[in-house]
Amino acid sequence: MALTVPCVAVRGSIGISVGQGPPSYEAVKTFPKDDSKTCKAMAFSPEGRYFAWVNGITAKVLHCDTWKIVTEIKKPKISVIQFSSLGTYLMTLEPFIATQSSPQGTPNLHIWKSESGELVKSFKQKKQTDWEPQWSSDEKICGMIVGADVVLYEDANFEKIVHRINIVKVAKFSISPSNTPYHILCYMPGKPGQPSFGRLFQYPKFEATQAVANKSFFQADNVNIYWNNAGTSALLMTSTDVDKTGASYYGKETLHYLDAKGETAIVMLSKNGPIHAVQWSPKNTEFCVVYGLMPAHATLFNLKCEAVFQFGALHRNSIYYNPQGNILIMSGFGNLRGGVELWDVGQRKLIAKTEAPDTTFLQWSPDGEHFMTATTAPRLRMGNGFKIWHYTGSLLYERPWNEQEELWEVLWQTFPPDTFPEKSISYKAVEGIAPSQPQASKQAYRPPSARGGTTTFKLHDDEEFGISKTSEFNKSAKKTKKKTNKVKKDSEASASSQSNYNNRSTNGQVTSTKTQNATANVPECDDAERCKKMKRIKSKLEQISKLKELLESGKQLEINQLDKIKKEADLLKELEELTL
Repeated sequence: MALTVPCVAVRGSIGISVGQGPPSYEAVKTFPKDDSKTCKAMAFSPEGRYFAWVNGITAKVLHCDTWKIVTEIKKPKISVIQFSSLGTYLMTLEPFIATQSSPQGTPNLHIWKSESGELVKSFKQKKQTDWEPQWSSDEKICGMIVGADVVLYEDANFEKIVHRINIVKVAKFSISPSNTPYHILCYMPGKPGQPSFGRLFQYPKFEATQAVANKSFFQADNVNIYWNNAGTSALLMTSTDVDKTGASYYGKETLHYLDAKGETAIVMLSKNGPIHAVQWSPKNTEFCVVYGLMPAHATLFNLKCEAVFQFGALHRNSIYYNPQGNILIMSGFGNLRGGVELWDVGQRKLIAKTEAPDTTFLQWSPDGEHFMTATTAPRLRMGNGFKIWHYTGSLLYERPWNEQEELWEVLWQTFPPDTFPEKSISYKAVEGIAPSQPQASKQAYRPPSARGGTTTFKLHDDEEFGISKTSEFNKSAKKTKKKTNKVKKDSEASASSQSNYNNRSTNGQVTSTKTQNATANVPECDDAERCKKMKRIKSKLEQISKLKELLESGKQLEINQLDKIKKEADLLKELEELTL
């Protein structure tokens, strides 16, 4: 490639432009910038050879090596575009319109040669979702749904249907991303009172008895299909619009597994609630699922659908593997506050945490070291712009939009596979910049009557330990005395409880006498704020003791619970300083 650094394409109310990624972030001067305010779509071809966009007048295709336009397609009504697997063909869709002169409508789905703009074939397509023909990874076969059947073509010869899947009605299908042997997974909805099916076929054997794998299920109004990159295993997520049991307002989801060896299974999840996200690792040997009512669980599964690692429970709803598969992002966007976690997948270790509020889009760079977050319209019309981050959580670049402009889409330039090899992971944060927009305040609200003094209370201070408490500002000596006495009584009770736990071994560590003495011998004090803080620390230490007991008994703890245990020494030191 002419550019060794991935570029970023931007589409918005001020047109389309392309800029270099880190470290320069400069505009690509050879790109023919389009200032049109009606740019409806843009796309890079999967293997990185072409870039195309639509501006309401024509569809333009350029070569990414030179950023020179190679073809123009003068079709002003094109609304959606997509490339074939190797970028050889560009597919365009226009709105389907039926008129009195043409009650059956006119062809609105067109397939063109990317290099020359030559029209290959036109079809009628009424659907605006799942409209695109599907290609095998080598473009040998191409398939699309016509009525209730899947029709298949070979070698881009659309004049002859080579095979047809028409056992029963097919509502959705997906061609595996692998080379030969090709596999095709079909979703066949059942009639009322009868099960639906997911059937996996090996091309070109499409009789019902020739299915490689079958999975039946009830309660499926919608189905999403997820292949691993090798095309050997697939996940089928079924969902209903309404949960008839009344357990959920949003319906019910179930996750099923099928593979080319004929194995099938249902993925068992440890928490009730919706399935928020599913993602295969690019390494093809595991997949991650975020599920359950908030705070949601995140679990890593192997190819036997066995849980191999728990990421703990947090407010999250999205998963993003980097292209190399060694770093995983889990985040909470939409109605969540934008928390971002970056994990070392191989070591099962948290690399960093950061926050990207109001994010509507996240995408990894092909280099696997940087990722981009964006706030786009029409989802959000305020605060549009995008940011580029390093995987250690450092913000490297920020491009805000002014209030009169809208950002619609941002895309990383694509590259051929294996262009960027996997690199070792560093846990040391790189140097970054401060965000231009002020972050939301994390200070607790204090009423006017309580302002002007000092306080040790912290917002969400106890929530990390699974506790929700309310702190009141003391105005009288009487309340202060009551609280002080309660601290003393709790300390005496704690001393008795801690004596039963003395010198027990927990995960190779022995609970020290210092911990018991520190929590038991909390002296009476006259400073109300200091007493509150001492009580809070003592409560956390008691929780840590209980967690240690659970760990000793053989119970598997989650990541956040193990992190609490690690904080014991710091809490003891803080308590000791308060008692001086």
